[in-house]
Amino acid sequence: MHDHGHSHDHAHNHSHGHGHHHHHHHHHQIDEQRISWAFWLNFCFTIIEFIGGWLTNSVAIMADAVHDLGDSLSIGLAWYLSKVGKRDATEHYSYGFKRLSLLGALINGVILIIGSAWVLFEAIPRLWSPEMPVTEGMMALAVLGVAVNGFAAFKLHGGDTLNEKVLNWHLLEDMFGWVAVLIVAIVLQFVDWPILDPLLSVAFTLFILFNVVKHVIYTVKLFLQVNPDAAQRQAIRQALLDIEHVKELHHMHFWSLDGASHVLTAHLVLDHTIDGDKACHLKRRVAESLEPFALAHTTIEFEMPGEHCRDD
Repeated sequence: MHDHGHSHDHAHNHSHGHGHHHHHHHHHQIDEQRISWAFWLNFCFTIIEFIGGWLTNSVAIMADAVHDLGDSLSIGLAWYLSKVGKRDATEHYSYGFKRLSLLGALINGVILIIGSAWVLFEAIPRLWSPEMPVTEGMMALAVLGVAVNGFAAFKLHGGDTLNEKVLNWHLLEDMFGWVAVLIVAIVLQFVDWPILDPLLSVAFTLFILFNVVKHVIYTVKLFLQVNPDAAQRQAIRQALLDIEHVKELHHMHFWSLDGASHVLTAHLVLDHTIDGDKACHLKRRVAESLEPFALAHTTIEFEMPGEHCRDD
């Protein structure tokens, strides 16, 4: 038995009328405009940083450039995937294209890990023989960095989508990174401590690696269809067991398409045989019980007393 959450949703959307659709479309455009703004700002600035880091001989700026490259990739992928991910499901991709964002996150994570390893490879030897960076250039780049990331974060501020919120946090993080570079540049202007530059870059890179590795592990788990939220799974299980005539349930699979849209399948064992009208009533009860969980796809099967489960 397939729970008709989908056909119900479809009807629901149509009844909203034209005005709602127009508003939604307009909001979607704003979402994409914001993201495209942030992308071009970040991307152009990343190129300036790599050149600037090389010219000023600063590994701290190089570390930040790698971080910004990661953010540019995140934003670019988010921008592209927000377009592609909204496509309807096809015969070949029956769940639609939401999982592309997971793939994007994974690619992005791998690129950042490689970039971070390169920065560490450059910075660690410098701890033993530090070279003085060009502090004036560092300061100029840092001021520009604070301005660009601050402006991009301001542009994405107030976004509703998870994508925008994550990107906004990234950009703020970058801005604080540049504040750190600025402070180091100012200190180096007055004190001859060239070791501060590689120290800052190593600290930065380890911080990035820690977050990226955590993120990549979670993404891989989602690919392996891990249960995305143990507490929610337990709540769903309880909600289904609380329905009248449901004696037990098994083959309950709860997994996520992209970390936000979850999928559920389950077999409900009933305490007595039901037919036509009663089955429809029970389906409605199941739909009501699952509604608070906002699941993307649900497939529920009823098993009558004494019936053998075909999946055992």
